[in-house]
Amino acid sequence: MSYIDPEAIRQGDRLALSRALTAVENHTLQSKELQAALFPHTGKAHLVGVTGAPGSGKSTLVNQIAKYLRQSEKDKRPPKIAIIAVDPTSPFSGGALLGDRIRMQDLAGDKGIFIRSMASRGALGGLAHSTAAFATILDGAGFDMIIIETVGAGQAEVDIARLAHTVIVVEAPGMGDDIQAIKAGILEIADIMVVNKADRPEEENTARALKVMLQMANSGGSMPIAGKHLRRSQQNKNQPQEHVKENDVWETPIRLVTATEGEGIDTLVKDMHSHREYLEKFDLWNAKEAYRLEKDLEALIKDKLMEDWEKSIDKAVYKKILSEIVDRKRSPIEALDLLL
Repeated sequence: MSYIDPEAIRQGDRLALSRALTAVENHTLQSKELQAALFPHTGKAHLVGVTGAPGSGKSTLVNQIAKYLRQSEKDKRPPKIAIIAVDPTSPFSGGALLGDRIRMQDLAGDKGIFIRSMASRGALGGLAHSTAAFATILDGAGFDMIIIETVGAGQAEVDIARLAHTVIVVEAPGMGDDIQAIKAGILEIADIMVVNKADRPEEENTARALKVMLQMANSGGSMPIAGKHLRRSQQNKNQPQEHVKENDVWETPIRLVTATEGEGIDTLVKDMHSHREYLEKFDLWNAKEAYRLEKDLEALIKDKLMEDWEKSIDKAVYKKILSEIVDRKRSPIEALDLLL
C-alpha cells in the first residue's frame, strides 16, 4: 500500500481516510504509524454507541440522528459526524454484509458525514477488534461525533460500554418477553433507553417494563447506571464516584421514538447533548476516557501475547496436546501449563 499522509486525513481528505481505515482492518504496519501520528489530536469526539437486539431499528435510528444533527444546527457550524456500522461477517467472503449502508442511503452526498461498515469477523461483544482503532483514526480526523452501531447484541454482549461515552440501548415492542429483552447485562450499560417503533400498540407496556427494571437496577446505590461499569472495574484514581452525589445521579431517560418517521429524534438528540454535559460537569468524561484507553491497551496486549505465542509454539506439540485433551488423557488446565 502506498504512503498515507496523516496530515491529509487531518485536512479532510476522504480518500486518505478510507485508505487508513482499510489499513487498520488489515493490521498493516502503516496503520500503527497512522494511529500513533493521529493519537495526539484525539479525545475531542463524542463517542456514541447504539446497541440492541437485531431488528430493533438501530440503523434507521442512527440514520435519523445523523440527519437531524446536520439539519438542525445549520445556523451554526453543523457537527461533522462519522458512523461506524459493525456488520455481521459474511460466512463466504469474510467481509461485512453492508446491510446498514442500505438503510443510510439518504445520508449519501453530505460531505459532513462519513460512513464506514466493518465486519465483526467473529468478534463477540457486538464489536470488531478494530473498532477502537477506527475511533482513533476518525477522532484524529476531526469528527465531532462518532456513532458506533454494534451488531445486534445480546444481554452479555456489552463491549460498547467500554468504548462509548454515551450508550443508547434500543428496544422494540412486540419482540418477545419484555423481561427477557431487558435483562440487566444489556440494561445497565444504557445511558439512554429508546423504545423504537413507538407506533405499535405494545410500546407503553415495553416502556413501563423498562422503567421498573431501571428503578430496580439503580436502587443499589448513588452511582449512575452509566458509570456502574467504571465503579465495578476500577479501584484507582480514575474511579469517578467521589464526583457524584446522590442528587446528581444521571437518570436514564426512556424515549418513545418512531425512527422511520423521525418522531422523537429531537428529544433523543437533546438527551445525547445533556449526557455529554453531565459527564463533563462531574469529570466523568475524563474517567471514561481513562477507562476506555486502559481497556484498549489491555486488548492490544492480549492480542500481541497471543500472536507471539502462536509464533513460538511447536505446531506438532500443540496438536499432540490437543489430541490428549480430546481423548480425555489430559485436562485443558493441565495443558495450559505445558503450552505456556
